[in-house]
Amino acid sequence: MTHDHDLVLRPTPAQTQAALDPPAGRNGGDLVVETLTGLGATTVFGLPGQHALGMFDALSRSSLRYVGLRVENNAGFAADAYGRITGEAAPLLLSTGPGALTSLAALQEAAAASAPVLAISSQIPTTGLGGGRHGYLHELPDQQASFRGIVKSVHTVRTQSQIPSAIAAAWKSALTAPHGPVWVEIPQDVLLAGTDLPVVTAVDATPEDLAPRPELTAVAADLLSKAARPAIIAGGGVVRADAAGKLLQLAERLQAPVVTTFGGKGAFPWEHPLSLQSWLEDRHTTDFLEDADVLLVVGSGLGELSSNYHTFKPRGRVIQIEADLGKLESNHPALGVHADARLALQALLETVGERTDPTAAERVRTVLDKVAERIGSQELTLEQQVLAAVRRALPDDSPSFWDMTILAYWAWSAFDARGANTMHSAQGAGGLGYGFPAALGAAVADPTRPVLAVSGDGGALYSIAELAAARQHDLNVTWLIVDDGGYGILREYMKDAFGRPTATELSRPDYVALAESFGVPGVRTSPETLEEDLAQALATSGPSVVLLPAVLRMFAPTHLD
Repeated sequence: MTHDHDLVLRPTPAQTQAALDPPAGRNGGDLVVETLTGLGATTVFGLPGQHALGMFDALSRSSLRYVGLRVENNAGFAADAYGRITGEAAPLLLSTGPGALTSLAALQEAAAASAPVLAISSQIPTTGLGGGRHGYLHELPDQQASFRGIVKSVHTVRTQSQIPSAIAAAWKSALTAPHGPVWVEIPQDVLLAGTDLPVVTAVDATPEDLAPRPELTAVAADLLSKAARPAIIAGGGVVRADAAGKLLQLAERLQAPVVTTFGGKGAFPWEHPLSLQSWLEDRHTTDFLEDADVLLVVGSGLGELSSNYHTFKPRGRVIQIEADLGKLESNHPALGVHADARLALQALLETVGERTDPTAAERVRTVLDKVAERIGSQELTLEQQVLAAVRRALPDDSPSFWDMTILAYWAWSAFDARGANTMHSAQGAGGLGYGFPAALGAAVADPTRPVLAVSGDGGALYSIAELAAARQHDLNVTWLIVDDGGYGILREYMKDAFGRPTATELSRPDYVALAESFGVPGVRTSPETLEEDLAQALATSGPSVVLLPAVLRMFAPTHLD
């Protein structure tokens, strides 16, 4: 009698012969790249360093494509975007100490946005480990400690035989819902030493499904079916789970209005009669959601931005579907369903009853009209003109990546993403410098579509070095830089709070001339010519820069009223 646990994959004769006679000249780094190839990786990002040279040498003997950036943090942002676009774990190869630590801000963003990044760092030689002060270059007393509070999991390697299993475990962790960044560290001597271990050919790291408990979805379906005024908040978990289609089916079956969070942009059709769009920083939307007798929150922790800065106080019953256990009921009591959004929405579709509500679309239109009236009263024509020009110039299926800048803050609420997984920003962790290097990663993931990056001049200076990477790899990214002479949003915040800004004004370069010095074409535009200039740049193969000198303002907040 054969049991399932007795079944073992048997090597083919060719695999057996290869194992008995591995090629000469391999080192520990080869085990890294062989494992990545066996897991299905095709592309790696990173930056070489002294302790990591064994990995980078092994790349020359592999089929992996290496995309090098100029700063480790930017390489992390590129890997983040590659993971978001492809749904695959994006390998990020880094060196020890300063090289590793420079990636921390990017890994924090990946963690906040549930982007699967597989960071593999070198470490000082094994003889120097253990917390002593041996004086090795790049030495840290405990390098792992810097990452434990950011990544999903940490995996350590101390011998070559541990490399395939450690990387496979990290890969599985990165791709198990909720997706996220993971960390592997391997000492320099382990990477450099020659190896006679067989070539890594078969690696199993299938992610685990996070299915909902059926008794919870049964209760949720009953509550939604009997609700008088149901509503839905759709977050980034819907996008990451590729569940937009199921969300649309459920909303139409329930006749439930849907608002998407800033991380969930594109999870629901913008012009649908049930779409409240993304006006979460508006009291009219907040009031509407508070009035729902049953509120379904899918793939969102209802954090600061998604709750109108924690002024949102639901009065009805809340159902929260969330893959990140730490976010479940972290801000509001709810019927908490710990599950992947796609699997949970499928379970609801199989059990929920159909509702009819002839007033739902009218109530949505009323809210959007109130929002439009509020914005229209603030004399913000320039800002709306610029955002509309960007939308008209950008092809519908092209992804866009937005830095922390005023135009991005507008886009969170007012930009029609026209499809799930097409609009991305750094609103998870909120660090500067995300837009351009992330767009480069997206262009690597899919070279068939032009990619748009949007930055302010402050954020642009974080990643200006990556113009060299864009040119070297001939990546199809157009970078829109809105130059207002400083940190524009901080300028506004300080004026409102203190009456004057301090430390917000910047001396900056001529971005068009700077781009051209890298061999990247640049053009200076205006609000009136932006649409034409941006469309032409996007239609031209390779990298380009479009500079828009403009001082934009934010719409008035409602959470301070």
